[in-house]
Amino acid sequence: MPPTLHGRSHVSWLCRELPVPVGSAPCCRLGGASSIGAPTLCGTWVWILVAATSVSFPLLQGWVMYVSISSCLISLLLLLSYLFGFHRNSENWKVLDSLYHGATAILYMSAAVLQANATIRSELSPDSPLHYQLNSAASFFAFVTTFLYILHAFSIYYQ
Repeated sequence: MPPTLHGRSHVSWLCRELPVPVGSAPCCRLGGASSIGAPTLCGTWVWILVAATSVSFPLLQGWVMYVSISSCLISLLLLLSYLFGFHRNSENWKVLDSLYHGATAILYMSAAVLQANATIRSELSPDSPLHYQLNSAASFFAFVTTFLYILHAFSIYYQ
């Protein structure tokens, strides 16, 4: 027999008091938490794809790796701090979130352009076509990640 609270079951009381959100409501309720994951995931793909190449151009692709790894780690820290409730719905959190994602978008744009340059250079190199394909995919994900960071920065700013 389930435990009771004032003659009512805990489970039935909890279900009546806290309705489970359905549809897109959980994403809207989390706000920044749901949109931090997409740029982080795409940035992780940039990191993996560049690391899978032979890194023929260390100066160019070193910056791409630095931006993707540091952005991934800082975004994960922001996501965890958001999920643990450190923001407390303050306006300062929105400013910090928007400024971080705007600055990261600028850094990612520079990394995407450098990765595209490395892709063009790898097309003419005698390496295998696999490196060119990996560099192409990394360039694609770098530009997608840039777009997602820009989108997130403006969506927070205009809320």
